[in-house]
Amino acid sequence: MVGWSRLLLPAAQVVKNRAVMLTPECRSALQQQVRRMGGDHGHHHMTIKPSRFQWDKFKDLLHFYVMIGVIPITALVFYANVFVGPAQLAETPADYEPKHWEYERNPITRFIARYILSSQQQEYEKACHNLFEENEKAQIRLLEEEVRRKMSERNDYQAYYYRPTVAKYHRVSKEAAEELEALRGD
Repeated sequence: MVGWSRLLLPAAQVVKNRAVMLTPECRSALQQQVRRMGGDHGHHHMTIKPSRFQWDKFKDLLHFYVMIGVIPITALVFYANVFVGPAQLAETPADYEPKHWEYERNPITRFIARYILSSQQQEYEKACHNLFEENEKAQIRLLEEEVRRKMSERNDYQAYYYRPTVAKYHRVSKEAAEELEALRGD
């Protein structure tokens, strides 16, 4: 019950001060707060309002970064379309094999195809390589499965279950044991 009374305290104070808040002086003060500037030189005042700093800063940065990107890209597209222009079809010599980017019409698309994207032949070869690697892994798994099956069937070969150790640590421990044995004199 203590919690409820604590929650209702602000509402009770609003009801208590309601008569004061409904007076015309208070109502006009709540509508617009005004800071009166000194002097009798006319009607000088500053309206008090919440800060717009974050909103203005956001708009400034948005315009700044959009202009950093939009202006150079617009200039590049304008240059490519006006001065370079689209590619024209022409007869190719019999011994000439066109590159993959030379099939594109727009100069920007040609640039992207040449320097950023890989050709269809490269994509095909990468896909074939991935298939080859997966096939090799599958064959190795099948071979390992066959070895395990034969070992469990015959129960005569334990090398598959052998965990190799590094011989360096075995040599170090052997040398330490020999030194202790030499110190003891047995």
